Amino acid sequence: MRVTQRIIYGNIVTHSNNSLAALTESNLQSVTQKKVNRPSDNPAGTANIYDLRASLESLNNYHANANTAKGWLTLADGVLQQVSNMIIEAKTLDLQGATGTVTSENREQISSQLRQYYEQVITLANSSYNGQYIFAGHKTSATPYQQALNAMSYDENLEGVDYEVTGDNSHSVVVQFLSTGEIGADSLDFRYSKDGGTTWETGNLPAGAGPSFQMDLDGLSVVLHNAAGKTVTAVDPDDLNENDNGTWLWVYPTAQYYGDDNDKLWVDSYGAAGVNAEAQGSFSREVAVRIDNVAGDVVTYSYSTDAGNSWVQGNTGNIDAAGDTRLLVPGGYLNLGGAGGLAQGDQFFIRSRRADISLDIAKGQSLTVNNVGKEIFGGIYSDPDGTYPTAADSISGANLFETMGRLIAFAENGNQEGFQRELENLEAAHQVLLTKEATVGGRMNRASVAQQTLETISESETQALSSVEDIDYIELMTKIAQQELVYQSVLKSSSMLMQLSLLNFI
Repeated sequence: MRVTQRIIYGNIVTHSNNSLAALTESNLQSVTQKKVNRPSDNPAGTANIYDLRASLESLNNYHANANTAKGWLTLADGVLQQVSNMIIEAKTLDLQGATGTVTSENREQISSQLRQYYEQVITLANSSYNGQYIFAGHKTSATPYQQALNAMSYDENLEGVDYEVTGDNSHSVVVQFLSTGEIGADSLDFRYSKDGGTTWETGNLPAGAGPSFQMDLDGLSVVLHNAAGKTVTAVDPDDLNENDNGTWLWVYPTAQYYGDDNDKLWVDSYGAAGVNAEAQGSFSREVAVRIDNVAGDVVTYSYSTDAGNSWVQGNTGNIDAAGDTRLLVPGGYLNLGGAGGLAQGDQFFIRSRRADISLDIAKGQSLTVNNVGKEIFGGIYSDPDGTYPTAADSISGANLFETMGRLIAFAENGNQEGFQRELENLEAAHQVLLTKEATVGGRMNRASVAQQTLETISESETQALSSVEDIDYIELMTKIAQQELVYQSVLKSSSMLMQLSLLNFI
């Protein structure tokens, strides 16, 4: 075969381009420090890289959520510890005020300390993390607690009466009825003191139809709800002992809660005319229920926990002799009255008023980071379905703000019996706080464990990604040196060949 100049030139260009392309590719790897810069470099490795990057992105998001959760919970834990210390101090003051050796002047001094604790607890209950209030449920942008007033009586005849106080006063108020009679039916005289019994003013609660009755206390208004027909008894003004001495009212400081709650369950019905639907249980998510068939007293139904995207079918319930049925669903029950009116296709949607804010800290794991203030500190609360605020009982019936407010009133008015009554209530409120503190501490531990686990997984997957994607720098430098030598050799040999022709042999 005759080797022509064209063949020689073509081979030179091909070999030069190949060696230069290999050198250029190595230079690109040295710049990016990656051995896979395009899918064609390693198709299988590219798919693995995308999977690992997506996983690392999720881990980073989970880690950020865990950090945020730990910040919220660390602050909550610190707040609860401070409030716990104040309750301990308040219990000491309560014990002092309950003893007979303490004078009214001493109790007035105790009241000053109790007011300082009360105001500090309100400040702590309004704590915020990164501009968001941590004890307000979902309403993280609004102050959960504000100072307010409430009223109460230890007279058993006034059991069931709700009190609504409007106006403001820097001192607690004691009210004593001077007439015996029935609220609503009789005109009742009373007297009240705003300075601990030093001076007294008189007033009258007129007869009327009710159901609510208003007492005016010179700048304060006390409305008695559900009081019609209740009996009050005249006090002996010369007897400072409340026990067996007529009807007394106490107006005292408290705090009103304006955050969210977890109290309400309601059911939206679609179809099902004449059927009364109520939910019972603890629902962490909305649940949809669909009636698939009604055959005699057997109801076949399906339920969905993802807004109807998927359904769990084949569930059954029985209609009892009263025409009612109870359908078991995740979180509790759907109780249907008048179930005989059910028809195929009827649907019900169980909703809950949820105040919890949860963050995902791992796949399939979430952590509640906030708290509902009224379940910890109590106070008074106006339900969205209600008309006036009432005492917000916590999970065990204890109420810290109400108890502290009554203690302040008893201290400012020198009432020893009141101190004795509130000892048990203060201890109950402390137990509620300690229980919540333990819950918050447990959640903090979960956040810490999640952080450590995420860091371990992230480190492992980062190493796996590096093994697929990152270049071995020493190996690359050796390869580049070899490729440079090859390219220089190709250029040198090519220049020598290009100089040769038939004329060199003539």
